[in-house]
Amino acid sequence: MQKLMTILTLVLVLIVVNFSIYNKEQLLTNGNIVYLKLAPVDPRSLMQGDYMALRFDIASKISKALSNDKNHDGLVNLNVDDSGIGTFSNVVDDKPRKGDIVVKFRKREGRIKIATNAYFFEEGSASQLEGAEYGEFRVNESGELLLVSLVDKYLKSLSINPESNQ
Repeated sequence: MQKLMTILTLVLVLIVVNFSIYNKEQLLTNGNIVYLKLAPVDPRSLMQGDYMALRFDIASKISKALSNDKNHDGLVNLNVDDSGIGTFSNVVDDKPRKGDIVVKFRKREGRIKIATNAYFFEEGSASQLEGAEYGEFRVNESGELLLVSLVDKYLKSLSINPESNQ
């Protein structure tokens, strides 16, 4: 009986993990492309390797729109221009209207958190990412974001090329 429970638990875990992977793959394939202005910093972490801490330009606007300092989970409506750059429109109180591009956010301890707060990269590749001005994201209709790459002010991807570091 214990062996059967172990096998069923393992199968359930594999189903959940694979469903999560499938959802992320669908977001990468079918999500709308949105560029969000970054305010990057490049701290060093001996334990984690090189990474760029990411802050979003719209975070301060979201914070100003929320009247209290309590923890808050919500959606922000974006204005998206012809090139795909998203800027703050308003915090969505109800369900978003069909066709709106919204982004999920969380407010914790007075800080706004959107998608990810760090971009990890190969050691020695920091110079290739110095010109990052925007994050290229895929977003679905429910506001889930997935960081695809960092881009420069011309929206050109800043790819990491290990050969250029030698």
